[in-house]
Amino acid sequence: MNGLSLVIIAALVLTLCYRYYGAFVAAKVLALDTNRPTPAVVHEDGHDYVPTNKWVTFGHHFAAIAGAGPLVGPVLAAQFGYLPSTIWILIGACMGGAVHDMIILFASVRHDGRSIAEIAKAEIGNSAGLAAAIAVIFILVITMAGMGIAVANALFNSPWGAFTVGATIPIALFIGVYMRYLRPGHIGEASFVGVVMVVAAVFGGAWVQGSSWAPLFTLSRTQLDIILPIYGFIAAALPVWLLLAPRDYLSTYMKIGTIGALAIGIIIVNPQIHMPAFTQFVSGGGPVVPGPVWPFVCITVACGAISGFHSIIATGTTPKMITNESEILPIGFGAMLAEAFISIMALIAATSLIPADYFAINSAPAVFAKLGMNVQELPILAQLVGEDIAGRPGGAVSLAVGMAHIFAQIPGLESFMSFLYHFAIMFEALFILTIIDAGTRVGRYLLQEVGGMVYKPLADAHWIPGIIFTSALISFAWGYLLFGGSIASIWPLFGLSNQLLASMALTIGTTMLLRMGKAKYLWVTLIPLCFMLVTAMTAGFYNIFEFYVPKAQWLLAGASVVMMILIVFVIVDAVKVWFTIKPGKDVEEVM
Repeated sequence: MNGLSLVIIAALVLTLCYRYYGAFVAAKVLALDTNRPTPAVVHEDGHDYVPTNKWVTFGHHFAAIAGAGPLVGPVLAAQFGYLPSTIWILIGACMGGAVHDMIILFASVRHDGRSIAEIAKAEIGNSAGLAAAIAVIFILVITMAGMGIAVANALFNSPWGAFTVGATIPIALFIGVYMRYLRPGHIGEASFVGVVMVVAAVFGGAWVQGSSWAPLFTLSRTQLDIILPIYGFIAAALPVWLLLAPRDYLSTYMKIGTIGALAIGIIIVNPQIHMPAFTQFVSGGGPVVPGPVWPFVCITVACGAISGFHSIIATGTTPKMITNESEILPIGFGAMLAEAFISIMALIAATSLIPADYFAINSAPAVFAKLGMNVQELPILAQLVGEDIAGRPGGAVSLAVGMAHIFAQIPGLESFMSFLYHFAIMFEALFILTIIDAGTRVGRYLLQEVGGMVYKPLADAHWIPGIIFTSALISFAWGYLLFGGSIASIWPLFGLSNQLLASMALTIGTTMLLRMGKAKYLWVTLIPLCFMLVTAMTAGFYNIFEFYVPKAQWLLAGASVVMMILIVFVIVDAVKVWFTIKPGKDVEEVM
């Protein structure tokens, strides 16, 4: 197998899926109404509800959902071989992930841009709404910690990466002001200025790396563990137009541009896939992912195929920016398919490495020593990139090495391996930070909703003290887990909670379809719902009894149990409601 074949297969499958299945869901299942005013138009307030250009909204949504998952997940799942991940990414994204994202975004638009917890309350009942709110806050904290660990591991002791990624924050602030006050309506012009500044920051990072300024931007893991939650707090508290939307929009250019360049690089180089279709670890016991290929390929790939976290974004910032329901198809369905394509690219980059080199990067030295493998190209690769890359688990480093290795085989780029590696690290960090800022902001929304049940002023989305307090609280919560955490302990819990939340979101979508009189289309949500629920519950029991309890990791075991109970409660409650719904009852009657 070679990389070019996988690129062609993925592009064809995903394009056909969007053209036919996406159009079917939009027209027949959801019946999108282009004449119906959206929440952004009805409730425009200049802070959270802001009618936004379709492509800016797409950029924000894509950047927010495409965090570490489509990059790190497939790389870690490569342990099982290239075939299990490829099959799951393509089938899971088309039949599950894209449908999940589109339907839950539609649900939020039809429910005035409310959160997934509020939608659960309206569609299923008060108890389900409260359980959903607690579950989502729980998941957000775990997700932000997992993403934070990935970006911290990618940026520590890397002045180039720290400078470049840090520079994107003031650049985004400037572009936010530029589009709103200096040159409103000139989206193309602002995009050009912003992209030029981001590219300049990349080259600026290269200069910093070799200058006397390098020590200032050489951050330790501990320092990054403190800085990242502070950034999350700022992104959650500021108006969406000032930092979050422009930063995510500009990051999307870098993301899509880099992935496009990687696809072209794969086409030119046509790298050999060195990882076998199936490895000896499909039955479990692997050094990267300890469980068997099923269910762990699903929860490890996570966002690359289907992601419950997407439902948080799709019921958080995005529905408050959409100006027309027709945008739900490209933003909800299309962005997920784009993410799946990214996952395939990441998988190709990782599996193009020699298997022994892959495992040497993604395993602790003591663990790798027990595998009986001998590294081949790793010493040369480490010399070319200018850093020690062995024993750097988490997926980010092996992906960056794989990407740089592919780019360096293009004629004329042979001597730029170090530049390409650090560029890839920066690219990954941009991906991850965009999910941190959007996720933290949505966490703030949820805390305000839940907190408003106890102290009414907190529910006021415009009350400044409430905004600051809830932004600080959610940032501190995931920052606490981030501090000293590891990818090995957090990622399995993130994968489990992510897929459990996807099951809950599909349950809510199924309930809404019933209320809309669309019972004949229930298979659209029920098939992925049943598969994901069984997969997630199986993975949960594996995590608890095979990994966490034997290692006395009681906090992680307890978190898994709580998550499983909450999600099952919501689903059982929903099933009870299904049998009480009168066919043809319109959704507006229960809003």
